[in-house]
Amino acid sequence: MENFSDILDNHVLLVALIACFTAQIIKAIIEVIWHRKLNLRVLVGTGGMPSAHSALVTALTCGIGQTLGWASPTFAATLVFSIIVMYDAAGVRQAAGKQAKVLNQIIDELFQEKPEFSEDRLKELLGHTPFQVIVGSALGVVISYLASPAY
Repeated sequence: MENFSDILDNHVLLVALIACFTAQIIKAIIEVIWHRKLNLRVLVGTGGMPSAHSALVTALTCGIGQTLGWASPTFAATLVFSIIVMYDAAGVRQAAGKQAKVLNQIIDELFQEKPEFSEDRLKELLGHTPFQVIVGSALGVVISYLASPAY
């Protein structure tokens, strides 16, 4: 059990998680403002503004840089990891979401006369726009710097 308390004492991890949760809460607030209703699914869903993935990995990367140094191999590895995650969020997953939208439209048009065809719809909101990734990343940087301890 002693090892578990070490995890809870990991400042960098906690700040990264706080950045992720903050992004998810902001998504819920934006959802309420935009659609005038509370949709709790955005708290656990992917996609939307801002990117929680970007906030998480950016806060993690900044925390590593702040604690271990900006020239450390760990910072370099975390930075590369972060770039891959953000590229995937804005590129690959967004493309998959667009493909899901087209496939859903095809299914709707081809099978509108066959109500017995009841395939589940594909999830369309998978990725992020580049702007959502940038905002999420900026959120991660801000939270990391606000929470950085004075060393």
